[in-house]
Amino acid sequence: MGPSVSAFAGLLVALLAMAAAHGCSDEDLIGRLPGQPRVHFRQYGGYVTVDEKAGRNLFYYFAEAQHRPHHKPLTLWLNGGPGCSSVGGGGFTELGPFFPRGDGRSLRRNPKSWNKASNMLFVESPAGVGWSYSNTSSDYNRGDETTAVDMLKFLLGWYEKFPEYKSRGLFLTGESYAGHYIPQLANVLLQHNRHSSGFKFNLKGLAIGNPLLNLAVDAAATYEYLWSHGLISEETGFAIKKECDFGKYTDSGDNLSRSCIKAINDAEKEVGDYINEYDVILDVCYPSIVEQELRLRKWASKISIGVDVCMTYERHFYFNLPEVQDALHANRTKLPYTWSMCSGFLNYTESDVSIDILPVLETIIRHGIPVWIFSGDQDSVVPLLGSRALTRKLAGELGFNTTGPYGAWFYEGQVGGWATEYGDMLTFATVRGASHMVPFSQPGRALALFKSFLANRRLPNTTSVPID
Repeated sequence: MGPSVSAFAGLLVALLAMAAAHGCSDEDLIGRLPGQPRVHFRQYGGYVTVDEKAGRNLFYYFAEAQHRPHHKPLTLWLNGGPGCSSVGGGGFTELGPFFPRGDGRSLRRNPKSWNKASNMLFVESPAGVGWSYSNTSSDYNRGDETTAVDMLKFLLGWYEKFPEYKSRGLFLTGESYAGHYIPQLANVLLQHNRHSSGFKFNLKGLAIGNPLLNLAVDAAATYEYLWSHGLISEETGFAIKKECDFGKYTDSGDNLSRSCIKAINDAEKEVGDYINEYDVILDVCYPSIVEQELRLRKWASKISIGVDVCMTYERHFYFNLPEVQDALHANRTKLPYTWSMCSGFLNYTESDVSIDILPVLETIIRHGIPVWIFSGDQDSVVPLLGSRALTRKLAGELGFNTTGPYGAWFYEGQVGGWATEYGDMLTFATVRGASHMVPFSQPGRALALFKSFLANRRLPNTTSVPID
């Protein structure tokens, strides 16, 4: 005997309610990626239009939390560059649920994926990065301000697809040039909240890894790091300290003196071609080396010395398989170029790289939003020395006292890194043994740090305190 009319009506109402809860997200639901292990969480891929008239569209990949996703917050992750893919970087080689296998045609599980703790959203931003595109060629001239505004439009559009996340806590995370992206996006979201009589973002916190916050300070820290780790000589280290005034450094590098440039060139020769400055303790081509920040090298070629990218071919091959793009709902317009980790034609405003981000972070913290800054301690490109000093300076500007003295934190009975807290709104932490790409090179420690960040909880300072 079939269901009664009333029972059928009740089922229909339930199905309609479920469909309404997911907005129009079902069209972006990914059945299964080629070569993907079976999982029990849903994942989505697709586009959000941020400018209908110009035809500007940003591509995203979204992985629901592995357990009880309806009770977990939403975390956005952005990679840096400017102009590098957050889907290819964070999404599929650092902290997402899958990594490409060596055959370039299948995937393996990431046992330390951040979607163990949160729903994770990755966006290729700005237009011109990865599969994000525009029908207007001038849209490939981007900068910090336009990138932040587009991300605001993206999030508003994404919430229309996924309205059930509108009330969830929103955490903003990223690395490297996301030291610009994330704070400036947070500032735009707060401005939206201030002027909106309707929907307001439930912004809960920011966490940025090895972030570019102040080019002059971070540039000087690079050479101090190389010197302190024995990668350059005493003479070259002293010459750079004496001859280089990075405070006058511009986007073109023209303000560096000839004696400074000579010392920097000497440093490059001494480091040589067989060290990866993104992780100085590992051999080149080690699997933890992730291609990114190629755009950053345009402005910092005299500051950083490059990155080995040999292990990126698996991801590049996988993402350029037509069946993979179809499964992801990517490349819907059949772009006239292949997917690559970092955009080769995005024209980014060079002067923006020199923006001091500390005043932006100060504004965010004064709005009651906690900020965590974390640093892989094996990175010489944006090393902990600069980030630590800048965090301390930020605390001074805010009038914060040290509430958590600098000391070791622990993961699985071993030192995970060192951390200090200023008030209850600002934390600086190192991750021991981690590269510029912290979640890839130290996945367990990175996940432990992420969980503490989500809970706004002090990192465990004894070996007996569990992270969960």
